[in-house]
Amino acid sequence: MAHIALFHSVLGLRPAEALAAERLRRAGHEVITPDLFSGETASTVDEGFQLVEQIGWAAVVKHARQALEGMPDETVLAGVSMGTSVVADLWPERPATTGVLLLHAAIDLPVPVRPGLRVQLHAAEPDDFAPPERIATLCQAAQEAGINVEVFRYPGVGHFYTDSELPDHDPAAAELTWRRVLDFLNPPSAERRQG
Repeated sequence: MAHIALFHSVLGLRPAEALAAERLRRAGHEVITPDLFSGETASTVDEGFQLVEQIGWAAVVKHARQALEGMPDETVLAGVSMGTSVVADLWPERPATTGVLLLHAAIDLPVPVRPGLRVQLHAAEPDDFAPPERIATLCQAAQEAGINVEVFRYPGVGHFYTDSELPDHDPAAAELTWRRVLDFLNPPSAERRQG
């Protein structure tokens, strides 16, 4: 079982995060979905960025940090689009985290990070929030830091392809993403790997 903190996108905390959390809970994991915007939501990415500007990035990250106060040090940090930037800010503060999940966006590798950490990235292809050069930079930095990054691209889908309430939704790509996420959260045990 993993403990997971799932940070929402620039659209705010929506049913997409609740559904994702429920799926992960059904698989036996404990999940929190902090509301970083204090109940505010946006209907477009542009509106969302305006909302972030009003709230202030420092306040967004403070809400995320407060939500983690009761969570184990090993908690997996997961972010949806803008939420990946929240993960990037909190990651160096939580060296014991057992994994990082980046959904719908790539980040620059923060420093310092613990060697041996597992990271998984899922993004549409193409996607302005996960351009090839940023992913290449992330993978190069991760290799130098001794971190294992798995990258999964989903050709021809929209940015928010896992969100069933948005036009970008692609059921097949979303299903494949969540299957891969569950595999990431349930790595084979040493005995099964040897056998």
